[in-house]
Amino acid sequence: MAYDVDLFVIGGGSGGVRAARTSAQTGAKVALAESSRLGGTCVIRGCVPKKLMVFASEFTEQVAIAREYGWTGQTGTFEWSDFRTKLHAELDRLESVYGKILSSNDVKTYAAHAHIEDPHTVKLSTGETITAGHILVATGGHPVRPDMPNADCAMVSDDIFNMDALPGSILIVGGGYIASEFACILNGLGVDVTQFYRGDQILRGFDDEARGIVADMMIEQGITLELGVNIAEMAPVEAPDGPIRIKDTNGKERTFDKVMFATGRAPNSHHLGLQDVGVKLNDRGAVEVDAHSQTAVPSIYAIGDVTDRIQLTPVAIREGMAFTETVFKNNPTAPDHDLVPSAVFTQPELGTVGLSEEMARRVEAIEVYATSFRPMRSAFAERPNKVLMKLVVSQETRKVLGCHIVADGAGELIQMAGIAVKAGLTKEQFDQTVAVHPTISEELVTMHAPVRTA
Repeated sequence: MAYDVDLFVIGGGSGGVRAARTSAQTGAKVALAESSRLGGTCVIRGCVPKKLMVFASEFTEQVAIAREYGWTGQTGTFEWSDFRTKLHAELDRLESVYGKILSSNDVKTYAAHAHIEDPHTVKLSTGETITAGHILVATGGHPVRPDMPNADCAMVSDDIFNMDALPGSILIVGGGYIASEFACILNGLGVDVTQFYRGDQILRGFDDEARGIVADMMIEQGITLELGVNIAEMAPVEAPDGPIRIKDTNGKERTFDKVMFATGRAPNSHHLGLQDVGVKLNDRGAVEVDAHSQTAVPSIYAIGDVTDRIQLTPVAIREGMAFTETVFKNNPTAPDHDLVPSAVFTQPELGTVGLSEEMARRVEAIEVYATSFRPMRSAFAERPNKVLMKLVVSQETRKVLGCHIVADGAGELIQMAGIAVKAGLTKEQFDQTVAVHPTISEELVTMHAPVRTA
């Protein structure tokens, strides 16, 4: 049977665009539908605008350090409206870049919602119907609010970039990387930040020692971090978009200018017709796929956050390229989800790859090499900032099972460390590498005695 296109991609985020482009480059006829904006979560309402806000928020600390190094002058004030205008202009530019990438590769794009009618047919909200040899679902995810009265009065991460003005105070609810990053960002921009997390420590799933240092530094910088607490009740004081009065689970009442929920994300898998054509979803709504990103319907594949495997943009991109290899290059390729490095852009940053100390202890006998100290730059300026360098090593094979860094620039450092851990290098091979001095990263190759074994 002849189809209108060889591939129809639903979703114009990083994964979908990469899959569309690489598939089109094989000679396949490709079309893509995006109901919002090209670029998806990462470019439009996630990684990119967040990182630009991180940069903006860091100048407060940089100015304080500069004074200790002999620089004088006025600090000035942060103008949110000026920054937001430039931020949105940059996002518009990037969206245009994504559109040009698709058009230059002859990918037909539709600004429309797509609904799957059958394993080879997509109907668009414009009324058009398109048949395809393969359908790729790359619709990503979205932040969710808890099921409680007046939750709609609060913001989620998508809303942060569109605020008319910075609030004087904000309550951020959640303990994951999104909650913790925005707590640091807004604190750096001068907002009075309180963060609630119902657990006993933020950044669950990361190395305990590393997340403990991040939490300590956040508190040191002025964030009110309250653990073991959650919102019990909330209501607007007057108008829905005005101050919000909350009662916490300890019975304490207080008022904040804004409340932001960062309590989880859900796959964008509904209203696509997936289950009606036989695609299976798990209990979280994620599309179930096999090792090659194929669903229960042979002609339909899914990649990225909608599958809820690893919710990272570079992972979605690799899944998109593996899809092209599998379907259009006759080279079955399973995306590699092992030893994926990642970074949390708190202040200081947390970079990690491989097993945490706690996870490794449950697998095999290990040695832990770690050091924590005040880096030269901060110590000279009499700032409290601390650094952690940590390696988790197998006693049997001597391979480095995990690397965890807490430091300014940890995201940059962990990319390089990730190569070594992915390559399976041993602790002795780390030790054979000559240190670059004076740097904080030299500690990764100069820690010769374990601090503990297990």
